[in-house]
Parts: sequence; C-alpha cells; structure tokens
Amino acid sequence: MTRPLTAAQRRLIEAADPGTGRLKGTEAQLTALVTRGLAFRHPRPPHDHFLTPAGHRAREAAQAEPSEPSEPSEPQAPASTGGVFAARAGGEPVPRAAEGPARTREVRSAWQGMLELRRMTNPDASTDRPCAWERTHLVQAAALALEAAGHRPAGAAEGEDGYRVRETPQPDAVAVHAPDAPTLRACVETLEASGWQAGEYTEPRTRRRYVLASPRRV
Repeated sequence: MTRPLTAAQRRLIEAADPGTGRLKGTEAQLTALVTRGLAFRHPRPPHDHFLTPAGHRAREAAQAEPSEPSEPSEPQAPASTGGVFAARAGGEPVPRAAEGPARTREVRSAWQGMLELRRMTNPDASTDRPCAWERTHLVQAAALALEAAGHRPAGAAEGEDGYRVRETPQPDAVAVHAPDAPTLRACVETLEASGWQAGEYTEPRTRRRYVLASPRRV
C-alpha cells in the first residue's frame, strides 16, 4: 500500500515553482522525494531538484484535497483503480467514475509534466523527443502520449475496441495494436509528433497490422 505524504513533504511539494517544478528544501527532504519518485536531481550544476510527473500529480492532489493527502505514483500500466493516475495501455478495467472531464484534466496535466521533465533532463532542453524516464518506461510513456492526444484505449471487456500498447522482445520498442487501419495510422502520426519513431508492420502468423514504436534519440 502506498504511504501517504508527510506534512513536511506536502508543504515542500506545494511550494514548488508552479512553472518549472523546482523544489527547495534540505538535502534529506529532497532525497526522500527522489526515493519516492516524486522528484529528480538535475544532472547539471547546480544540481537543483524538480518535480517528476508523479510529483506534479501529488501536488495537484494535495491542493485539491488538503485534508486528505495522497501520493500518486508515476504513470504506469495497467491503470490503478484506487484514484492514482496511471497511463492506460488498453485492456485494463477502468471504473466509470474515472472517466469524463476529470480524467481529461489528469491526462493533460500528466502530459505537461512529461514535457517539463523532457525540458529539464534532455541535454539540450528539448521537449520534442522522449527523455531518459520514457526510455525506461516505454509502455507507460507511449500510452500517455496516445491518451493525451485524444486516442481511446481499449476496454477490458471483449469487443471494446481501442489502442493497446504492449511490450515487445526488443528492449527499446513497444507494439501498438488498433482495431482498424485509420486508427493505426492515427497512432503512428501521434507518436511521431510526440518524438517517437513509428512504423506499421504485419504479424507473420495472424497477418494483422500493428505499429512498432521506439523513442527518437535525435
């Protein structure tokens, strides 16, 4: 079970710069946030600390419900059903209460946090290509890019069509499946616009088309 934020951690996160997510605190406080995945230490001097996408979500939760602090985790698949933000890879059960405008706002905020993470961690401050976090969380990163662009993930029930992002034997690529050719092409366009290299391929045995995508490096 995820441990709730301490009062000191809540104050630290709420006091972060609203634009950059830059944090101020003691070394012990900042290290604790890094350990929990809510902050990262910039690799270049002066080695300031900044909120991760998970940290941005934690700040929003703390501001929305100051009397009931909770700690969202970083985007992960499949989605949690416990009120914690998670990128939807498709095929996971999702409660009705988690749909609608609130989810749209959560996804938009998570994507903005990801762009900020790119800006702060890519050596040239570029936001048009994936950062190191995305390269180690391929399914979550690709799913977030798709959902943020308005694509609909597949439901858990049979016949509930939508995209599905899955791991592949290749360590730097994910597969994206879609119910029809137009949706598949739209996923390619979205991923390419989000900094991924993406192309359509055919499964040898089933002859079904799918997208193979990997984070662009340059």
